[in-house]
Amino acid sequence: MTRAGRALVTLLALLTGAADVRPTRDYLSPDIRAAQDDPSRHPGWLWVEEGEALWHAGDRSCASCHGDMASMAGVAARYPAVAADGALLNLEGRIERCRTEHQGQPAFGYESEALLSLTAAVAARSRGMPVAVRTDGPAAPFLEEGRRFYETRQGQLNLSCGQCHDDNAGRRLRGDVISNGLGTGYPAYRLEWNTMGSLHRRLRACSLGVRAEQLPLGSREYRTLELFLASRASGLPIEAPGLRR
Repeated sequence: MTRAGRALVTLLALLTGAADVRPTRDYLSPDIRAAQDDPSRHPGWLWVEEGEALWHAGDRSCASCHGDMASMAGVAARYPAVAADGALLNLEGRIERCRTEHQGQPAFGYESEALLSLTAAVAARSRGMPVAVRTDGPAAPFLEEGRRFYETRQGQLNLSCGQCHDDNAGRRLRGDVISNGLGTGYPAYRLEWNTMGSLHRRLRACSLGVRAEQLPLGSREYRTLELFLASRASGLPIEAPGLRR
């Protein structure tokens, strides 16, 4: 992102009330941050390349409806979003719905290599663009659900998301620096996973960390939480594909 672009993102964050929430890249070590910015050092770009190939695959390909992947610029910044039928869809859910309803193919399945690759490729087209999810109208009830999830103490450790990602952001936990808990870098390649993973995989890890119930990938609870996290990141840049320790 250019200096002017970073300045615009900062201004948008101030205008939208996100001034106290910092981009996740600010919490990364210098080495990880540099690798995230360099596709030649970032293994997550292998998934992006695979996703770009999938975009053109098959007789009823993504490209046959949407054209070049350049048409996806800004799309990831607007998800999660409420569909016409009232369902809250994240980017993975939108891709799966297109695949089953418009391509007539079976769903890829959450956390599959194909879905991670295609999601990463689409998200990469919004890299550096400010998050701009809708939180009014039909999205408002979902946003409130996500807010309640974020603020509710959970698990045997009796901790809420906010107690880590608001109250202790910037402090260290087991060698990591606690961030503001945004989803702007997902799908992300995590070194501890040695592969690409979705935001919901990370949320399940958080649930496990506080010894709470791990909810299914794609569950309503995690989707509403994802919307709330995106609202907290309003005006901040998409970092996907991210690189995390």
